[in-house]
Amino acid sequence: MIDPAFPNQLRNVIALALLYAFRMLGLFMVLPVLVLYADDYRHSSPLLLGAALGAYGLSQALLQIPFGMWSDRWGRKPVIAIGLLVFALGSVVAAMADSVYGLILGRFLQGAGAIGSALMAMVGDLTSDQNRTKAMAGIGASIGLAFSAALVLGPLISQFGGLSAIFWLTAGFATVGLVILGAALPSSGRGTRLEVSTNQSSIITVLRNRDLLRLDWGIFTLHFVLMANFVVLPVLLRDVVGLQGDRHWRVYLPLLAGAFVLMLPFMLFAERKRQVKAVFLGAVALLGLMQLMLLWVYSEPLGLLICLFLFFVAFNLLEANLPSLVSKLVTRGLRGTANGVYSTSQFTGIALGGVLGGAVLAWGGPPAVFAVCSLFAAIWWVVALFMSKPPQLTSLVVSLEGRDQQRALAQLLQLPGVAEVDWLEAERAARLKVDRAVFREETITELGTG
Repeated sequence: MIDPAFPNQLRNVIALALLYAFRMLGLFMVLPVLVLYADDYRHSSPLLLGAALGAYGLSQALLQIPFGMWSDRWGRKPVIAIGLLVFALGSVVAAMADSVYGLILGRFLQGAGAIGSALMAMVGDLTSDQNRTKAMAGIGASIGLAFSAALVLGPLISQFGGLSAIFWLTAGFATVGLVILGAALPSSGRGTRLEVSTNQSSIITVLRNRDLLRLDWGIFTLHFVLMANFVVLPVLLRDVVGLQGDRHWRVYLPLLAGAFVLMLPFMLFAERKRQVKAVFLGAVALLGLMQLMLLWVYSEPLGLLICLFLFFVAFNLLEANLPSLVSKLVTRGLRGTANGVYSTSQFTGIALGGVLGGAVLAWGGPPAVFAVCSLFAAIWWVVALFMSKPPQLTSLVVSLEGRDQQRALAQLLQLPGVAEVDWLEAERAARLKVDRAVFREETITELGTG
């Protein structure tokens, strides 16, 4: 018995990370500059600019579950390809907009390419349980790097062509994503498989899982807070720190890089010492504490920058761990659906964070925005407190060469401690997800498998 080939998994993760990065660049490049270009669009206001930020999340929220379920039925790659084409169309519409309403429409169409759930499911399909957290961390790192690059590129590109130049570049990134999808990634998501929950409705099974619902609330809150903050932060960096929009990258880049380096030891400690829940709760507490501190120090340059740095530490840690926890709680056949619900929650947070952030800013200024965000984070901490410890499962590959495939798979699924069995056609082998505390390897020998 051996683990799945690590070199193949690494290549797949790199390709997926690039696909994530190119797609997310378009979203992130808009964040630090959109509210600074209010005068370029007719009918603009804080509320409508917040709606433009959040419109992407609204359409994503509406379509994540359908895209996830379609990817379970028809395969990941066709669904992802369609989503990238829709995303490119929305980018073109946004690039040609001259009013805030056209901008909102373009952002809504961008979000209609709701492939986040299918992408996360593909990561789960193409990695073993031992490597999945590292794979998710790599994906999270690619998103973090895309975030950093976007905060540099967004202000620079907007100098030459405003927001429309960013959207034209985003359409180009979508095209690059299609090339990566077709040339560098194998098909996944429709192989022969036997799972514990195949006789139940996938959506009902997912919605009945309380720990999954806690994670869904978490990703909703995390991105609600992120979007609400970016309704305020660009203006504060300009008015409090004294940096014009084209220089904001000088703040974001070192803060994000330092935050990523600081969060890595906590991630490794959580996995190796089996303290995932403790580290997770600590990160949620830090997120909320920084929002609370910003209530008092947002008008002080040094206090603002320190809180922003620690906010990014908590954000990066939570962003990397949340999808990994989701993948550990579901079997492969439910992964697309579970990630669909998860991504719906994420983009609902983006939509409401942008819209409500703009409305609260217009009503009570920056302190009101940070107060609302700290309240949401406090609720999240209480919800996460009752989360079960995540399961510690391991993947094993068992050769079935020369044996009846269906009979052997059914026998393996009945072994104590086996949570899931997948058929690997190329290797003529079965991949098992097992609980090491219950599973005994000798039982495989007793069945006559290799």
